[in-house]
Amino acid sequence: MSETAESALQGGARLSELQDCEPVSRRVKSAPPCFFIPFRELAALLLALTCMKLAVFIERDGILNRVQVQGRYPVSPLTLDEFEVNLEAIAPIRLLKNAGFLLIATTNQPGLSRGHLARRELDAMHAVLRRAFLLDDILVCPHEETDHCPCRKPKPGLLREAAYQWHIDLDHSFVISDKWQDAEAARTAGCTSLLLSSPWVGKVHHDFVLPGLSGVVSKLTEFSHHGRYQMA
Repeated sequence: MSETAESALQGGARLSELQDCEPVSRRVKSAPPCFFIPFRELAALLLALTCMKLAVFIERDGILNRVQVQGRYPVSPLTLDEFEVNLEAIAPIRLLKNAGFLLIATTNQPGLSRGHLARRELDAMHAVLRRAFLLDDILVCPHEETDHCPCRKPKPGLLREAAYQWHIDLDHSFVISDKWQDAEAARTAGCTSLLLSSPWVGKVHHDFVLPGLSGVVSKLTEFSHHGRYQMA
């Protein structure tokens, strides 16, 4: 008998127990493998998490530009001549830019697919908005409701597309609008919705409904002081 076995027996162990013991080397080999992330991939993951940005998504019609109301619904302008910038919104929106948010306008423009709106006219309108509000991007869905497009609001496709392109943390970003479709897109994407009181806010979930844009901007700048991720 080996010295190890003798010492074990002297300590009170039975020989049968020693025979049943599995060698340490065998136990190590049968252990499940450890999950391992290569250093470069781990560094890239950590960098992506720490560089995520906060954004404010802004409905175009009714917030950045004025619209005509026909019947019960707002109607988008179809030409640059019809297009009127909401001058009262310029200063508040620029405050958000100064606070470090990415500013991204979103809009449904089914007139493109219907042939009522020329792309040249749309691009000219958006060039005006970019200069006036210092927008980082404008995302457009050109489809009709019957197309069942994933980017047509109230679906969140435009928000998710922007998140991919701009490395945006949607859970800590915001949506400004006066329409229920944007509130629903915000809810689905995980953003916080701030709606201006209007006939079109609907009954869907919305996080805040405020009487004017100045109140919305005040709320957002308050949030920005507690942001955990990198501003733009």
